[in-house]
Amino acid sequence: MTDKKETPEPDGLAITSATVGGVEVVTVRGEIDYHTGRHLRQALSLPEDTAVPRMVVDLSGVTFMDSSGINVLIAARAALCDANGRLRLAGAGGSVLRTLQLVGLDKIIDCYPTVREALDA
Repeated sequence: MTDKKETPEPDGLAITSATVGGVEVVTVRGEIDYHTGRHLRQALSLPEDTAVPRMVVDLSGVTFMDSSGINVLIAARAALCDANGRLRLAGAGGSVLRTLQLVGLDKIIDCYPTVREALDA
């Protein structure tokens, strides 16, 4: 891992970022809602110097996600696709996974049980 960045915990949301084999891995812990969604949006924004952006979002530490989180993930996917990149989700479980499935986001963004599996796919 290289280039590890950490975002302070706003309203109970912690976000860390590290580059693993050329892939940006963003690890999220806490609740993603109206109050914290903007912090996640900022963490998932594309660096300008990225040639082919690839990103994995580790949701294993997320305990709650509402439509704000869904919208952030959709926007991140669109930005990455526009840049010929890709977005993968990892570790979503419980109510977070159920939310992704209910809105069909798991059909447009590849979801994996672990970060390792998302990186290897």
